[in-house]
Amino acid sequence: MLADKINDAPGIVALWSAPRSRSTAFFRTIAERGDFQMVHEPFSYLAESGKASVDERVVHSEPALLAALRRLARRGPVFFKDTTDERFPGLLADESFLAEDARHTFIIRHPRHTIASYHALNPQVRRHQIGFEAQHEIYRAVWRLTGVRPVVIDGDELALDPAAMVRAYCAELGIQHLPEALHWASGNRKEWQPSERWHVDASASSGIHTRSNDYRLDVPNHPVLGAYLRHHLPFYEEMWAGRLVPSLRRDAVSDHLG
Repeated sequence: MLADKINDAPGIVALWSAPRSRSTAFFRTIAERGDFQMVHEPFSYLAESGKASVDERVVHSEPALLAALRRLARRGPVFFKDTTDERFPGLLADESFLAEDARHTFIIRHPRHTIASYHALNPQVRRHQIGFEAQHEIYRAVWRLTGVRPVVIDGDELALDPAAMVRAYCAELGIQHLPEALHWASGNRKEWQPSERWHVDASASSGIHTRSNDYRLDVPNHPVLGAYLRHHLPFYEEMWAGRLVPSLRRDAVSDHLG
């Protein structure tokens, strides 16, 4: 029973991700815990298709979505992750949700990597879809309203030492670290079926890993993507400067540095 596993977790935990930042793998390790009700990218689904499902209820607006998340949290802790390909004005207008009703956390990755990965799946990607500007807008709003700098993790540092990063993340949220949740049986999950093509690597995985695709794309010098990188880099850099920095395994750092 879910209720038997509920601990002192915040009622709602949100993970806001710039696209292609290893957020789906992180979602999977939280799901593997078994003590959160999981919701996958409801704001993005709503923005893209005009509807989202929360607890098998279909909603058609951001206020209705926020109300559905609050209702779900009455039954026990909720974890949702979402990407910031688009702005979410209804979220930004709900200061209670930003400051009190949810704990907002963030996952980032250097935009030269996320841009290459996004472009491989959608060569027509537009500048705002890279996501760091919209992510930073939520980050800044939460910081302003709470007076506390939000938790930020770096997706590549997560991959270097998942155990250390997840342990530190759990400590920041005041929830128990469950090492067994770092491993799972590979396969798709029903939550991400509407956007399945974006989660092929996560579906094939059985844990968080450092493997990255080689896109052979020179993002900084690309005539279009280079401009995207320069636009989004300052937003990323501010969040990166305040990221969570646990003590990573020395061997993991050595492997990463080559």
